[in-house]
Formats: sequence, structure tokens, C-alpha cells
Amino acid sequence: QVQLVESGGGLVQSGGSLRLSCAASGFIFSMYDMSWYRQAPGKERELVARITCGGGSTTYADSVKGRFTISRDNGKNTVYLQMNSLKPEDTAVYYCQARGVGVDLRLIYYWGQGTQVTVSS
Repeated sequence: QVQLVESGGGLVQSGGSLRLSCAASGFIFSMYDMSWYRQAPGKERELVARITCGGGSTTYADSVKGRFTISRDNGKNTVYLQMNSLKPEDTAVYYCQARGVGVDLRLIYYWGQGTQVTVSS
């Protein structure tokens, strides 16, 4: 059974930091690209950061470049999102996503349940 379990969300003041974790199970973690998405009330879900399966390449949304860092530990089947210099506009539910390729070469996506991040001004 595939599971992605996010943790580390909470309430923080503007300028503060949080570290999100996403623990994966039920699939071969090291073969999947991992991403963090977020969705604020009334807005579409957006990509925050992505890291390739081996950890060699990362991608960030312009709005978080220089403030957020995505990393992964394939030995622990966990992906992290270090969030620094948080702003009120970072307030959202943050979701972990795994993206891989199935035996039929079609993309496979798994999602976590989300963790709330609230940044007060």
C-alpha cells in the first residue's frame, strides 16, 4: 500500500522557518522524482519544488527561490522541504507528490494528504 505522510507544518511568524518531511512507503522511493506542491484557499495547486530521483537536480518556483530548499534521503525514504524567511503568502496546505514511470511507460503519481502551513504577519 502506497503511503506519503507529510509532517512538520504549523503556525509560524513572518520571517520564521519550518521544515516539512514526507515519509514514503509502498513503492521504490529511489526511482521516483519527488515534489512539494501547495494550495492556498481559492487558488490552484502549484508546484513549489521538485527533486529528481537521485537528488541530482532540483527545480523551484520563482516565488520560493533562495528561501526554500528541497532535499531527500533515499535511505530513509523521505523528502524534506526546508522553508526559511517565510511570508504570509506562503500560507497554504503543502502536499508531497511522487512521480514515476510504470511498466507501461505511463507516468504514475502518488499524493500525500497535506500539511497546513500558516504564516502570520
